Amino acid sequence: MKETVQFPMTWDLHSIFEGGSDSNEFTEFFNETNKQLDQWLDKPSVQVEELVQAIETISPRLWQTAAFVSCLAAQDVKDKQALLLAENVQEQKVKAQKLYLSLEEELRSMSDDAFNRLLTNEQVKPSAYLLKKTRSHALDKMNTEKEELATKLAKDGYHAWGSVYNEAVGRMVIPFEEDGETKMLSAGQLHNRLGSTDRQVRERASEAALHAWEEQAPLFTQTLNRLAGFRLKLYEERGWENVLKEPLELNGMTEDTLNTMWATITKNKPEFYAYMDKKATLLGVDQLSIHDVGAPLPLEDASKNTIPYEEACHLIIKHFNRFSPKMAEFAEMALREGWVEAENRSGKRPGGFCTNFPMNKETRIFMTYDGSMSNVATLAHELGHAYHSWCLKDNDVQSQKQYPMSIAETASTFAEMIVADALVDEAESSDVKKMLLENKLSRSLAFFMNIHSRFLFETRFYEERKNGMVPTERLNELMVDAQKEAYGDKLSSYDPYFWASKLHFHITGQPFYNFPYTFGYLFSMGIYARALKSETSFESAYISLLQDSGSMTVEALAEKHLNVDLTKPDFWQEAIDVVLEDIRKFQ
Repeated sequence: MKETVQFPMTWDLHSIFEGGSDSNEFTEFFNETNKQLDQWLDKPSVQVEELVQAIETISPRLWQTAAFVSCLAAQDVKDKQALLLAENVQEQKVKAQKLYLSLEEELRSMSDDAFNRLLTNEQVKPSAYLLKKTRSHALDKMNTEKEELATKLAKDGYHAWGSVYNEAVGRMVIPFEEDGETKMLSAGQLHNRLGSTDRQVRERASEAALHAWEEQAPLFTQTLNRLAGFRLKLYEERGWENVLKEPLELNGMTEDTLNTMWATITKNKPEFYAYMDKKATLLGVDQLSIHDVGAPLPLEDASKNTIPYEEACHLIIKHFNRFSPKMAEFAEMALREGWVEAENRSGKRPGGFCTNFPMNKETRIFMTYDGSMSNVATLAHELGHAYHSWCLKDNDVQSQKQYPMSIAETASTFAEMIVADALVDEAESSDVKKMLLENKLSRSLAFFMNIHSRFLFETRFYEERKNGMVPTERLNELMVDAQKEAYGDKLSSYDPYFWASKLHFHITGQPFYNFPYTFGYLFSMGIYARALKSETSFESAYISLLQDSGSMTVEALAEKHLNVDLTKPDFWQEAIDVVLEDIRKFQ
C-alpha cells in the first residue's frame, strides 16, 4: 500500500545550519564570509573584473546568513540570540557594502568608451546588467567616502528604527474575548481574526486591533518618521528630488510605466463599486467597512470555509499540475521536505514571506496557517515565490538571480491565480462557487485599492515629512484620506492606524514596499491571460521569462516575452479585463 505523503507544518532549518540560533555551523560560515570579505577589502588596488568576481562570490554567502537569521527571528520573536545574530549580520552587510562602493567608484570614473569596452570583456559579460545598473546609480550618488559613511550610520540609525518596530510588534500581546475566555493573541493571530466569516468576530477583532495600535502609536510615529527622515536627508545629499527614484530603480521600472498602471486602474475602479455593493448585501450590511472588504462570505456549512493544512497542500499541488507539472513537482517536494513554517502558534511574527538560501539551492516559507481560504491563497503565493527561485537555482551568475520585487510578485500572484481559478471551476455548489469567486475578487480589490491607498499615503507622507515630524493625528488623517480616495469613499469605516500596523511601511530593505505588489499582480494577470489562450504548453515560455527576470528591466522583459509596451495602457487594460469578467460572473 502506498504511503500517504505528509506535509509538516514546521520548517526544517537544521538542514541549512544545525543548531538554531546557537549553531556552531552558522558561526563558522559567518566567520569564513568575514574572512573572505577582509581578504578582498585589504587588497591595495583591485581591478573592476576582480570586484565583479568578489561581489558575485560574496553575495550568495551574505544572502545565506541574512536569510537564516530572519527565519530564526520570525519563528520566535523572543529569541534574544537571534536578535544578536541579526546585529552581526547587519555589521557584515555594512562591511560588504564597501565592495559595491568600490565598484561604483571605478565605474563612475570611467569614460563612456572605456565602459563600453569593459562590457565586451568575456570575464564580466555575464554581469553586464549589474554593471550597467551600478554605473547608472553611481553617477547619481555622493562620492565614495560620503556613501560609505552613510552606510555605516544607517546601521544604528535607519535600520535600527526598523528593528525597533519589528521587536515592538513581536512583543505585542493583545487580549481578545473568544469562546468565553480572554485569550492573549499576537498581532499576527489577531489579524487572522479579522478574516473570520463571523462579522461579530471581525468587529471585536477590529476594536481590539484599534486599541492595541493606538496604544503603540507614539512609538511607531517615531519609527516611521525617523525612517523617512533618514531617507529624505540621504536623498537630499545625493541631489534626488523625486522620492520614487530609488524604489523605481530597485524595481527596474520607469515612472511612465508606474503612472500608466495606476491611471488605468483608476479609470476602471467604478466597475468594482457594484461588486462592493453586492458583497455588502450578501454580508447583510448597508455598506462595507474596511474590515469587511477582505472577509469571506458566510456559508451555511461553516466547515466549507476552512481547509486543513494537508488538504490545502494537496489542492495546490493538484492545481499547479494542470498548468505546469514542473511547478507541481517542485511544490510537492518543498512541502514534503519541510520548507514551510505554517504552524498557528503564539510567539511568531505576523505576516508571511519566502526567503532564499542560495548556497543550498533551497527556500523557506513563513506564514501562520489557520485554514481560511485567504491562508490557502497565501501558501500558493509563497510557493510561487519559491518556484521562481528554483527556476534560477542553476544559474552560476549570482547577480542574474537577484530579480526585483516587481517581478517576484509576478510569480507569486501567478501561482495564486492558478489555484483560485481551479477552485472556482471545481466548486460543487453554487454557494461554494460564489464564495470562492468572491475570494478572488477581494484579493483583486486589495491590489487595486488597498495597495493604492498605501502608495497614496506614503507619497503624501514623504512630502509632509520634508517639512518636519508628522504627528500621530496627522498620520491618521493622511491614512484615512488615502483609503477614502483609493476605495472611492465607498466604505462605512476606515483604519486610521493602518500606517502603524502594516509592517511594509517600516521595512528598510526597500522603500515604497507597495506598488510592486500591484504591478506583479497585473503583470501576472496579463501572462495568465496569454497562458489560457495558448494552444500549446505555456510552461517552458513561463520558465524562460522567470529565468530572464534578474537580467533586464521590466519593460524589456515584457517586450521580449510578451511583445507589449508597459508605458501604454493596452496591456494593463487587457489584464484588468480578466478581473472584470470575474465581476460579471459574480454579479
